[in-house]
Amino acid sequence: MTDFIKQGRPGITIVILLLLAPFFTTAQTAVQDTLLKEVTLKAAIDYAIRHQPKIQQALIDEQITSSTIKSKLADWYPQVNFNYNLQHNFLLQSTVIGGNTIKLGVDNTSAGQFTVSQTIFNKDVLLARRSKDDVLQQTKQTTSSNKIDLAANVSKAFYDVLTTLQQIKVAAENIVRTERSLKDATSQYKAGVADKIDYKRATISLNNIKAAKRSNEELVKAKVEYLKSLMGYPDSLSLNIVYDSTAMENEIFIDTTQRPDYKTRIEYKLLETQRNLLQSNVLYNRWSYLPSVAANGAYNLNFQNNQFSKLYATNYPNSFAALTLSLPIFQGGKRKANLYTAELQLKRSEQDIVTLKNAVNAQYAQALANYKSSMENYLALKDNVTIAKEVYDVIQLQYRSGIKTYLEVITSETDLRTSQINYFNALNQVLSAKVDVQKALGQIIY
Repeated sequence: MTDFIKQGRPGITIVILLLLAPFFTTAQTAVQDTLLKEVTLKAAIDYAIRHQPKIQQALIDEQITSSTIKSKLADWYPQVNFNYNLQHNFLLQSTVIGGNTIKLGVDNTSAGQFTVSQTIFNKDVLLARRSKDDVLQQTKQTTSSNKIDLAANVSKAFYDVLTTLQQIKVAAENIVRTERSLKDATSQYKAGVADKIDYKRATISLNNIKAAKRSNEELVKAKVEYLKSLMGYPDSLSLNIVYDSTAMENEIFIDTTQRPDYKTRIEYKLLETQRNLLQSNVLYNRWSYLPSVAANGAYNLNFQNNQFSKLYATNYPNSFAALTLSLPIFQGGKRKANLYTAELQLKRSEQDIVTLKNAVNAQYAQALANYKSSMENYLALKDNVTIAKEVYDVIQLQYRSGIKTYLEVITSETDLRTSQINYFNALNQVLSAKVDVQKALGQIIY
């Protein structure tokens, strides 16, 4: 084909390229769709909403429900059918009339039947029409609930990755600082100002920091993979996580004077839809006392002949129209029991709403308490970082001046490193607690 294109046929080349262009465009679009250049929190959540398998399953469930509803509602339309029959009788039925044996029927028969029926009243199709909006709404609300849970989980996983990345960054800074201290301790040992204990302590401290850094580097890989799994992100692609530590700190605040309204929660909306469906179920059982009514009719084609070749020579048609009414008179109390059960289920659903209201209040109280506690811990540890840095700088200067021992330098450096690690852990806790508060308030909406 390549040789053919090269033989001075540019017009054919252009046509082939135009035909193949949609395939290249589709493939390129698919690759771009699975790759995020920069992964911010919003981008991570939006990507997860589009690609997470559980969300995709929920969206497919919506389509299945919509298709099922259409199937149920199709029973309201006229039902038209055609039946065909061809029969050869090897032995005809005989009967004796007036002492004479007479055969009934002919050797070959064929029949065609066109039937039409129209439902006028039927409790099953009436239920489908009445509850179709609520059934579809329920599947959409289930999808929304899954999206809310996913957004909360992605947010927490994203913050967890950021915390570990910050700890790696701090460890790198600590390594530079400790290497400088090790250099100073070694120089003083060589100059005879200090003994070898100081630089050995510095070496131990440096090795500990490097080990902690390597540990976090391995840990962040697992956390990134977990974030990918939540997002539905391809394993083979890397996440270029972008964040602003200052903006991250500014995101921790939330209005703690807000009060929860359980009606804004997706759980309440699901229960409300469920209650509507149960009300329809009560009506459905009440309709069981009413008759089912349908109109129907048929046009029948009848062909009979002893000779098969002349079977369709003569038609003996017949047709009819009818109105069918079906009413169960006694079913052993089944309808009454079903109606009573439906009414109890509706009554029980009211208690589910009361339970949800109490649960929302308790959940919000717990989430708010965790948030306030995490915030207090965060603010205290943030001050600790500032204080530990000041202490370390002062002791470092005093050590170089010969006022302090290197042990005090190691202690202050350890305090600084510990306060930094605790600070970022506290930041992660307060951000995660904020997500729980927003979820309890019903502020995460999808």
